[in-house]
Amino acid sequence: MSTGSDPLGEAASGSMPDGTACASPRTDAVASSSATSIITGQSAQQASATGGAPPVPSDGSAPVAGHESMSTHASISASAVSSGPTVPSAQPTPSAQSAPAAPFIEPGATVPTHAANRLLPMALAALGVVYGDIGTSPLYAIKECFHGLHALPVTPTNILGVLSLVFWALTVVVTLKYVLFIMRADNDGEGGIFALLALLRDGSRDGARENAARQAAGSDDTTPGGSAKPAQAPTISRFRRMLPVVGIFGAALLYGDGVITPAISVLSAVEGLEVATEAAAPFVLPITIGVLVGLFMAQRHGTERIGKVFGPVMVVWFAAIATLGIMAALRNPQVFAAISPTYAVRFFMENHLHGMVVLGSVVLCITGGEALYADMGHFGARPIRLSWMAVVFPALMCNYLGQGAMLLADPELAFNPFYALVPRPLLYPMVALSTVATVIASQAMISGVYSLTQQGIQLGFVPRMRIVHTSEETRGQIYLPTVNWMLMIACVGLVLAFQESSRLAGAYGIAVTATMGMTSLLYYAVARQRWNWRAWQALPLVALFLVFDGAFLSANLLKIMDGGWFTLLLALGVMTLMLTWRDGRAALSARFAAASVPFGTFLEGVRRTKPLRVPGTAVFMSVNPTGTPLPLLHHYKHNHTLHETVMLLTIVAEPTPFVPRPDRLVVHKLGEGFHRMVARYGFMQTPRVPELVQLAAARGLPMRMETTTFFVGRETLLTSGASNIAGWRKALFAFMSRNAWNATTFFGIPPGRVIEIGAQVEL
Repeated sequence: MSTGSDPLGEAASGSMPDGTACASPRTDAVASSSATSIITGQSAQQASATGGAPPVPSDGSAPVAGHESMSTHASISASAVSSGPTVPSAQPTPSAQSAPAAPFIEPGATVPTHAANRLLPMALAALGVVYGDIGTSPLYAIKECFHGLHALPVTPTNILGVLSLVFWALTVVVTLKYVLFIMRADNDGEGGIFALLALLRDGSRDGARENAARQAAGSDDTTPGGSAKPAQAPTISRFRRMLPVVGIFGAALLYGDGVITPAISVLSAVEGLEVATEAAAPFVLPITIGVLVGLFMAQRHGTERIGKVFGPVMVVWFAAIATLGIMAALRNPQVFAAISPTYAVRFFMENHLHGMVVLGSVVLCITGGEALYADMGHFGARPIRLSWMAVVFPALMCNYLGQGAMLLADPELAFNPFYALVPRPLLYPMVALSTVATVIASQAMISGVYSLTQQGIQLGFVPRMRIVHTSEETRGQIYLPTVNWMLMIACVGLVLAFQESSRLAGAYGIAVTATMGMTSLLYYAVARQRWNWRAWQALPLVALFLVFDGAFLSANLLKIMDGGWFTLLLALGVMTLMLTWRDGRAALSARFAAASVPFGTFLEGVRRTKPLRVPGTAVFMSVNPTGTPLPLLHHYKHNHTLHETVMLLTIVAEPTPFVPRPDRLVVHKLGEGFHRMVARYGFMQTPRVPELVQLAAARGLPMRMETTTFFVGRETLLTSGASNIAGWRKALFAFMSRNAWNATTFFGIPPGRVIEIGAQVEL
């Protein structure tokens, strides 16, 4: 790329992202990783080559989703520097009121409500989605303590000690940590590690907004040569710079969890056939693989219909395991003494290091605890808390105590204490119910991975992918074909490689405990930065969380060679991809920043030369509200014509889950037929350009899809540039860019209305 003194000449000959321009570098947007630290122009890149939303700067500035990105405070600057009046976003013009555009139905536009009169139905639904994973933990948790690779002697002291550890793990980690505290850190009702990270970014931008306001007041991009100067970057602590990396690693671990959960859950349920008859042993793996393949094949139909029966099935499941457990416990009431923490202390005093290793199996009882927080946006905090306290927690403890009672009565049952609770005539029905319950648990995890990927695309961590909305009424019902088939291959491969649920347990524990530790660290940052807690208020609470998280993680690290290596390898691979995508987009953003041309300069040239104007509307994707899109410069340089109406469109990814439809679009009139459109979407939403066209038409702008032409850039990345990114990461970023989902299709732009302008870019 090159720049020159003539902004309509040499600068226009430079390369561009897919239909976007890049403004001058901002020093307050820092993209960092272990491999590189780059000062970016805007917090992102746009387009077909980069394909997706922006990278997440470590200072917390907001990204732009779509062909490009910018900080959210830049949109404030936009309204300040506009030379013409701002078209109101809330009140349409009279002409628009008299002839309103046909409503655009956004896929999944329904906003979930959690009214008090829906508390019980929502709590029932939460049983089928939120608690599928943790609800099926009794199938393997106690079994791994006494019949796994690191099995304990089945003695009364060990049995009561393990039960005590299970009780206090569920009480402190799930009830105290997640139900009472972590769920308070919601991002407009949404939870999950990406929502927590976005909450941090949103809270850290107050000063940035003030800087943007001061910056806008002193410059005007619509004047010749006008260009807003970047504000002084705030000082960022090392801890703050590491928070995005912590969040990315936690998300990468959740992908590992998404692979292991279906495999271990379904395999452990089908293994119940071996309890009924040894002749079923050769059929365990084929049945497990068949169930998994069928589960993933059914994903393209969506989960809305089957989701309606998830709740009732899980009610039957929890009622069954609670009944079986309490009946066995009442026959041997000695197990109720395990509620005392003294048995947990005595357990470690007698078993020493072996006790720590077994603690890595105890952690299996809290797998799925993260789902309480991650799925909060679907059901609300109150229904999830009600379901846990009234149904799930009591049912789980009844079953665990019942398994302990069976082991006290007959230590030989350690090979599968869960199915030992079941009367023999009910064994086959219980295997069937367990299989259905584990399929439900797997479905919840798969849907969670879809949602996680969608958030990653909007936040700039993941390349753009095809997203299919499987429901027109319910938001969040999505299907990602690429992710689905990759998960299926990984799950089937995992089952074939490990073959037994006991061998998978070691891989499972690390993913769970490490993710919980990351959540605790991010929660501390939210408490300090967002809620302004003092250190003496936040530290004791988070320290308690980290004591449990650290103990469980340390215990699982001892089992790296027993399967934990798979989780770490998978998480490191996913983390490398995410960081490479983020840092590559940041480097590309800095590359395009050098070719930035102030829009005031361009507009002055248009006024002076008075080019031929042709009928219709042209839309150019713009990196920020104060720059000139490079495709516009190229188009004007080579064709010497402009459309009567020219729209510079910027799509901003807000650090909130959802942006209401009336608040999504703001239009600024720039003069000479130019308008600036700033569209805002939440990180749980997928931008749709046809919707934006209708919103603009409702505001009185002459926009119709059949008369609008969209100019989209398509660049080819070359790895021979002077960027500080390692060569292998450049090659990886270029590969990811080439395979990112088509921008035209992703944003719903009709292919027949698109003109692509290509360029080569040295990274």
